[in-house]
Amino acid sequence: MEKIYLSVIIPCYNEERNLRLGALENVAHFLSKKDYTYEVIVVDDGSTDESKKLINQFISDDPKFKLLSREHKGKAGTVIAGVKEAKGEYILFTDLDQATPMSQLDLFLPYFKKGFDLVIGSRNTKRRGAPLTRIAMARGFMILRNIILNLGVNDTQCGFKAFSKICAKNIFSKLKVFNLQNPVSGSTVTAGFDVELLYIAKLLGYKIAEVPVEWHYQETRNVSPIRDSLEGLIDLIKIRINSMNGVYNK
Repeated sequence: MEKIYLSVIIPCYNEERNLRLGALENVAHFLSKKDYTYEVIVVDDGSTDESKKLINQFISDDPKFKLLSREHKGKAGTVIAGVKEAKGEYILFTDLDQATPMSQLDLFLPYFKKGFDLVIGSRNTKRRGAPLTRIAMARGFMILRNIILNLGVNDTQCGFKAFSKICAKNIFSKLKVFNLQNPVSGSTVTAGFDVELLYIAKLLGYKIAEVPVEWHYQETRNVSPIRDSLEGLIDLIKIRINSMNGVYNK
């Protein structure tokens, strides 16, 4: 069996529009020019539109892409499921809307050769196009997570993160607030998921590189500043309590 250098995990929930606009074609075009081996795992999160049909049509012509179908568990659940299936030496998860283009991967891979275990995108100076409410929420969340967790990361929420295989498998096996059993409804992008995995990485002593990336604002769901901010705060508190109780050390 051919050894795979890179696994790309792409969550999908009702992404018919982006699929019809050629999102997967863009990913395939970028990767096809590389001299390393790769696989792309598109994890469908129980889509109710034509997403699965369109993905199946695409992968029938490209064996390096595969579809993993799941019942609806939210973005956290889809990424976790994808990591469990990934066989690459390095694992990247990215959004299907390509808010951060695949081309930014070229900035990431050299950091692994420098000894980093985890490379994450940072949009802190490049949030062009984002509404003021989203920017305010992001800054407020950053302040809260620094107070509660002292994480030391500027942008935890960029949906473009890469891991060494060992790092990813270890981190994702220790997730507690977010796992495959979490019940969800509707389109969910929970801020605490990224925070929990980065917090675990820090506890395990993994070396993290935060790299500025190109980013284009994409609104994929309705945002409730009060509800989403409260949910984010609750997640931070849960992570802190877990840490105090030694849950992540087990």
